[in-house]
Amino acid sequence: MRVLFWGTPEFAAAPLRALIGEGFEVVGIVTQPDKPQGRSRKIIPSPVKQIAVEETIPVFQPEYARDPELVEMLKVIEPDISVVAAYGQILSKALIDLPRLGTINIHASLLPQLRGAAPIQAAIRQGLAKTGVSIMRVIPALDAGPVLLQAETPIHSDDTFGELRARLSELGALSLIETLALISLGKAQEKTQEESVATYAPKVDRASACVNWSAGALDVSRAIRAYDPEPGSYTVLRGKDVKLFGPKVLGDQRGAPGQILAAAPALVVGCGDDAILISEVQQSGKARMSGADWARGRAAAVGDVFGA
Repeated sequence: MRVLFWGTPEFAAAPLRALIGEGFEVVGIVTQPDKPQGRSRKIIPSPVKQIAVEETIPVFQPEYARDPELVEMLKVIEPDISVVAAYGQILSKALIDLPRLGTINIHASLLPQLRGAAPIQAAIRQGLAKTGVSIMRVIPALDAGPVLLQAETPIHSDDTFGELRARLSELGALSLIETLALISLGKAQEKTQEESVATYAPKVDRASACVNWSAGALDVSRAIRAYDPEPGSYTVLRGKDVKLFGPKVLGDQRGAPGQILAAAPALVVGCGDDAILISEVQQSGKARMSGADWARGRAAAVGDVFGA
């Protein structure tokens, strides 16, 4: 089976390595153009491109996936099927239909729940008990195609986005290989999604990553874990952004929402109810450090109010 792989971030790395390891012929990889990253703004290839280079697989990096020239270039490599894993752009119908077996996608939720760009973050923020991956057939509608296979995993009370993403990436890799085996044997069954129960997880933006201290401590904890390690939930103190990590709900302390109740031996902040301990912070332009060390450096003091 000649596979054309579409993917960009770390989530797509495990499925790609699984394809290669299981002996599938990956005839091409489409990934986003190299972009500057981090504080140094250094140009770094995507995790998927790094694998492609290691394995000497042809790489395509179009600025826009809907470029008609891309269709003509990909026709030449004659893929049997396309596999999409967090590529980052919407494919045209011409691209979806190009392989003889069509296009399938690894989506990080139990569809039709949490369609859209940020299902992992949304699952944590909403306090769901479980999530999973869905291998679905791609159609010209947002994550609405029929599902071929699903696999579940629990969401632990202290899971961060990074931890859950890694687990779902591995689960997606296993599910992808199983799905391709079923397709090759002619035993794959496609289940239509129930539109009436579909929910959506929109792209993470600056507003959604801003901490609302008036919410309950449990909600604040989920909001912080949902964006750890990136982009990082943030608040503002003395006119500077401060990203927050490693929250722990404290049920025996109360204070005004956003008020720093203790700075040592740990940073404790009041919420709409109860309080929350913050293990680590990262002030704008600084390295990530413990909340206590940050406060000890006179960046904050008891009585200061985040977000004021």
